[in-house]
Amino acid sequence: MRYTKAALLLFAGGTLLGLAVVAADLSRLGRAASGIMALALVLLPVALVADARSLAALKLRRKRPKPRRAPARRRRSPARRARR
Repeated sequence: MRYTKAALLLFAGGTLLGLAVVAADLSRLGRAASGIMALALVLLPVALVADARSLAALKLRRKRPKPRRAPARRRRSPARRARR
């Protein structure tokens, strides 16, 4: 989830910048904060798709056929062996 995490961190940074704009009454940075948050919201679905595709590719690489083992022989108790 590398790309998704980056997009969410970008959104959080824009949110914190927006909070600083409101708290300090800095109207100049308001558009930058809005732009960063909007960019992060646009990139979030792209990041989710990229992470899903990379995860699927990793799962395909990891699938290996398991070696077949011979069926286990059942051991009989000594009392049953003596009867035969």
